[in-house]
Amino acid sequence: MSAALKKSSSNGSDKSVTTEEQHAKISEIRKLIGPLPEKLAIYCSDAALTRYLRARNWNVKKATKMLKETLKWRAEYKPEEIRWEEVAHEAETGKIYRSNYIDKHGRTVLVMRPSCQNTKSTKGQIRYLVYCMENAILNLPPDKEQMVWLIDFNGYNLSHTSVKVTRETAHILQDHYPERLGLAILYNPPKFFEPFWKVVKPFLEPKTQNKVKFVYSDDPNSKKIMEELFDMEKLESAFGGNDDSGFNISKYAERMREDDKRMPAFWTRGNPQSAEPPVDLNSLDLNSDSDASDNGKVDSSPSHVSDSETLSPSESVIVTKGSDNDSTEVH
Repeated sequence: MSAALKKSSSNGSDKSVTTEEQHAKISEIRKLIGPLPEKLAIYCSDAALTRYLRARNWNVKKATKMLKETLKWRAEYKPEEIRWEEVAHEAETGKIYRSNYIDKHGRTVLVMRPSCQNTKSTKGQIRYLVYCMENAILNLPPDKEQMVWLIDFNGYNLSHTSVKVTRETAHILQDHYPERLGLAILYNPPKFFEPFWKVVKPFLEPKTQNKVKFVYSDDPNSKKIMEELFDMEKLESAFGGNDDSGFNISKYAERMREDDKRMPAFWTRGNPQSAEPPVDLNSLDLNSDSDASDNGKVDSSPSHVSDSETLSPSESVIVTKGSDNDSTEVH
């Protein structure tokens, strides 16, 4: 049994689903999506299908639709083929980067600094965000599915946020990376963020509420949160740690180039990469209404919103202001 299945059955905030039911739902999704080319087939691991099911409260029909949309997006956008040299200019100021440390649970840490925006291209910003997400996933241990976001608000103001870019960011993260966020730490956020969060919080599921932590450098309790999560010797001084080396673009570029070399093997199970025939996107029928489990019924009753659907406080600052004239829709 995969680690993901074991975890999902013990998560108190998930709908109660037995291990047998989980396996049955995973098998049903596989039947509904049909045969896939190698990269997409590798993407559809049991752990991945479990994430989509959990994001849609174990409703097979909803999870399958969500997964098909992602498969279509991955076939067109090819996120696993983005390389450092294509996005390096976006990374120069350290606005988003994978840290060289992990948290105490072994999870990859992405550092985000919204005030360090250095480009105007919405398309480029989204491309770099996707590259960072794929790189973070590449570096997750085999038994981990989720990552940590450390969001540093030093120097941030509302001028750094574009509604259009935020909407595109939310679309990508919510629809194509469900259940990837383990924890988002908002470090020294502006004063207006916490009251806003209190308004949004009641509409979110408990598991999503628990994924957002407000941390302030002048609050003793905040230091405890960081100490519980990180090795303070390795944590950056900007977040209260003892490492004052800071972000170095040259060293980071070296790390990313090495990771780029590993990416092809990650998507071919280590086998020599062979040319795949073009994916027939029409075979991924997003309008498919084929019967699934739950008697084909889709739960339309009001409910809390899961983290795959919204995470307002952090979404609004992950990718920051760019030119509205250069935006692009990525579906």
